[in-house]
Amino acid sequence: MNTKRIGVVTILLASIMWAIEPILAKLSFENSDFLHTSAIRAIVAALTAFLYIVLTRKSPLKVTRQQLSPLIYIAIVGTLVADFMYFFALSQVPVINAVILGHMQPVFIIALGFFLLKSDTLTKFDYLGISLMIIAGLLVTTRTIENLFAFKFGTLGDLIVLSATIAWATSAIVMKKYLTAMNAGVITFYRFFFPALIFTMYLGLTSSLIITNIYQVLIGVIIGIGTILYYEGLKRLKAAQVSGLELSTPFFAAILAFLFLNEFITSMQIIGIALLFVGVYFISKKEKEP
Repeated sequence: MNTKRIGVVTILLASIMWAIEPILAKLSFENSDFLHTSAIRAIVAALTAFLYIVLTRKSPLKVTRQQLSPLIYIAIVGTLVADFMYFFALSQVPVINAVILGHMQPVFIIALGFFLLKSDTLTKFDYLGISLMIIAGLLVTTRTIENLFAFKFGTLGDLIVLSATIAWATSAIVMKKYLTAMNAGVITFYRFFFPALIFTMYLGLTSSLIITNIYQVLIGVIIGIGTILYYEGLKRLKAAQVSGLELSTPFFAAILAFLFLNEFITSMQIIGIALLFVGVYFISKKEKEP
């Protein structure tokens, strides 16, 4: 199997993991809260990454001083802050809202890359793609035409997911710029290890260092594997290709949310999903330009 095909397969598998995660989180919230679920998730994800490193005999956990700062940033911003906000928002909004808004990362990755890294010049396709993805997010959060005309642009939970998405985008830029050569398992381990330390201290102080339900463990295993697969794919594919493939996640999430949580999506949200695809197509278009 060639490098590109491996990249495509790993990103698609990661997308399935991203779709399963919020379903399990919702089920976990039935007898636990988002804070405790986030804590157990981080601990199990770190253990999953460590087990992957041991079983595959990949690179050691030792990192250089130059690599440590980016790893800490990804751990704090990408996991402790962004994942925490995402799990809190999941307790407030439908799964499909959270997943769609979470997959608007290409908008912020391109914008932040242009303003902060000065890496690329935005093209007309970028502007068109970003505009369509913003409209897609608007349609998903308003849910109905009545809400749109009444200027009901979503809830506080939607805004929190959007904030988490921006935080994820910054950590993706940091990873792509400084850690591309690092083993995916090692990046994943440290991404969850530092937050796991903080969460473990919190659980110890509150005498709640216990597993409340099996869903908390499953979330940790799934997100640990999914993150490893994502980083493996990111090494083999262009960022725009990864963004396009990740859009399979909303479809998986919508089906799973209907089957397990009885969540329905509106016609406006279906249009929003379609616009998300079109937006990523235009963002990807500049990759084909000479």
